[in-house]
Amino acid sequence: MIVVFGSLNMDLIVPVPHLPRPGETVLSPSHAKAPGGKGANQAVAAARAGGEVVMAGCVGRDGFGDELLEIVSAAGVDTSLIEHVDAPTGIALVTVADDGENQIIVASGANMAPVHDMVDDQLLEDSSTLLLQMETPLREVFTLTGRAKAAGRRVILNAAPAGPIMPETLDILIVNEGEAEVVAAELGLEERHAADVAGRLAEYHGITTIVTLGAAGALAIGPEGCWKVGSLAIDPVDTVGAGDAFCGTLAAALDNGLELPDAMRCGAVAGSLACLEHGAMPSLPDAETIDARLNDLAPAEAF
Repeated sequence: MIVVFGSLNMDLIVPVPHLPRPGETVLSPSHAKAPGGKGANQAVAAARAGGEVVMAGCVGRDGFGDELLEIVSAAGVDTSLIEHVDAPTGIALVTVADDGENQIIVASGANMAPVHDMVDDQLLEDSSTLLLQMETPLREVFTLTGRAKAAGRRVILNAAPAGPIMPETLDILIVNEGEAEVVAAELGLEERHAADVAGRLAEYHGITTIVTLGAAGALAIGPEGCWKVGSLAIDPVDTVGAGDAFCGTLAAALDNGLELPDAMRCGAVAGSLACLEHGAMPSLPDAETIDARLNDLAPAEAF
């Protein structure tokens, strides 16, 4: 079972011809609403990919919060640990350009309310994987990772948005290239190139770092080896859900017994497929769709 501790947002999506520069106003013909938040996205991605998932987090006592709970529950996620609090449900303002690139502003709201003991010791004992991100208070995130590590659970952190981490409490760290630079700076490392950062974390902290590379796929460097996987050849329309699709699908694959290289391949396929639709959560593929495209992507290669 996978426990996800993280955020829930309602995404307000605005398509634009190009991302605005500082001080620039860009007109859009429309806007849309979609469920999101990295925690909820990754929980749904894992459930759709075949994982048994329970999520802990917070929403407000408002329409957005009620709607999010209904959608996440309908996707197969156990929402019994998601609490209503006296703060507005988090929202994300997502601007998506014609080329698929995006800018995101998050108003955290209720996502600042989750606490680590929402996940009790018995649930940690009953689970095998803990999946977290960094859109909730970091003190609570790393108190929980420490508890899970002490209990012998697999701990996966997607350091997004990037900031200080506690590598000694992690098994797998997932970052993109920019996030790898921020993590390195926060840890006081001289390295800035993503692969060098990953190598340093493997050598000194014994964790595996997976670096997502967009259209180039992903690489993993850890104590047990190094692997690289590509991505599907697609014409992206919206990349906003790709990272969450990768993280949730990878967690589900590992939790279901796949080895890391095979789990990376599943994650890469899911991340690619998530770029074919607008919105984060609506774009997340299910297990059948992922399996149907696995043969279109070569297995991960050791390097």
